[in-house]
Amino acid sequence: MAGSRLSLRGGLRGAAVAPAVRLSRQADALASAGDAAGAEPLYARALEADPTLAGTHNNHGNALRALGRLQEAAAAYRAAVAHGLHEGMAHYNLGSVLRQAERHGEADDAFRQSLALRPDHAEAWNNRGNLLRDLGRFGEAATGYRRALTLRPDWADAHDNLGAVLYLLHEQGGVEEAAALARLWRRDHPANPLARHIGAAIAGEEADARAPDDYVRQTFDLFAEEFDRKLAELDYRAPSLLAGLLAEEERRSGLDVLDAGCGTGLCAASLRPYARRLVGVDLSDGMLDRARTRGLYDELQAAELVGFLTERPGVFDLVIAADVFCYFGVLDDAFAAARAALRPGGRLAFTVEELDPADGRPHRVATHGRYAHAEAYVRAAVAGAGLSLRRCDHDRLRYESGEPVMGLVMLAERTPA
Repeated sequence: MAGSRLSLRGGLRGAAVAPAVRLSRQADALASAGDAAGAEPLYARALEADPTLAGTHNNHGNALRALGRLQEAAAAYRAAVAHGLHEGMAHYNLGSVLRQAERHGEADDAFRQSLALRPDHAEAWNNRGNLLRDLGRFGEAATGYRRALTLRPDWADAHDNLGAVLYLLHEQGGVEEAAALARLWRRDHPANPLARHIGAAIAGEEADARAPDDYVRQTFDLFAEEFDRKLAELDYRAPSLLAGLLAEEERRSGLDVLDAGCGTGLCAASLRPYARRLVGVDLSDGMLDRARTRGLYDELQAAELVGFLTERPGVFDLVIAADVFCYFGVLDDAFAAARAALRPGGRLAFTVEELDPADGRPHRVATHGRYAHAEAYVRAAVAGAGLSLRRCDHDRLRYESGEPVMGLVMLAERTPA
């Protein structure tokens, strides 16, 4: 988060006043236009003329931070405080740059001072939560995020941060503490999609039959920019596994193909050789923006999947869904809609995370918010939708917390009438 600019403070003395103020204002204008490199030397010259301008020290710190000169930025923020800018925002800026410089103890002191002076600053509660998360103090971090959300109840980033840190707390053995905090989250924000879905999963409470659309949309809008990189780190294999399945099973070309839940378009390159027309659909505009840059789709639509399929009876020859049905618990509606959208002889290729049969349930939502499914349940749901299962492979989809996530790679067909 960029540091906040402040107005000029401190002594204004003698003949040096006008040049210092003029230089500082010129620098502010450049900084506002995003030109930190141009602003920084002007701030330095202003402070040579009058080193008591506390607001200029703060704004100089912002420019230095934007240029990656973190130690100098910290010194500038300290100078702002020393020259009388004893405000929450100055200490917040200092804490933020110290966290970035991995000077964690000093950063925590600065955030504490910021919040003592301005306890209603949601961003400071959130960023101190980020610092505590960095330090592995997950329960304290969750408390910080909750305070931020008390002040800004609809802040998507803070909800995302709270869900992520409760997951980490749960995975590190704090199961009861994470569950208690998740229940508070759900109580305080009953309409928030992350609180409803992830909160239920971590609290061990009954989840919805599928992940709420708002949860999926919000999650992937926030995740879009780093999606491909993060999945590469997890050795995510669903697109390549489906590509291999199609290479062995699909001999047709010139097809009307739907990439269901297309995300950033990771499946597009493998689908393009089969397609006369390649359509992608996803709930997240952020993901679709990324998919659009690939230049491989004929059409991209932002829509809920079941409704999209239902409204297009008999339109597609091939529907592919890579890690899409892991956001559905009950699969009946999704499979029925896919069958309706397929022409006779059309095929549905998809992956799901595999639930250990010993669990005894047809599906279960995990603390990360995705559903796993028992193979017997998926087979029954395929048949119940009027599809014929042609193939079911077992393979690793990715890693999660260093452990392999096993899945089912399946191909079903709408048999000709």
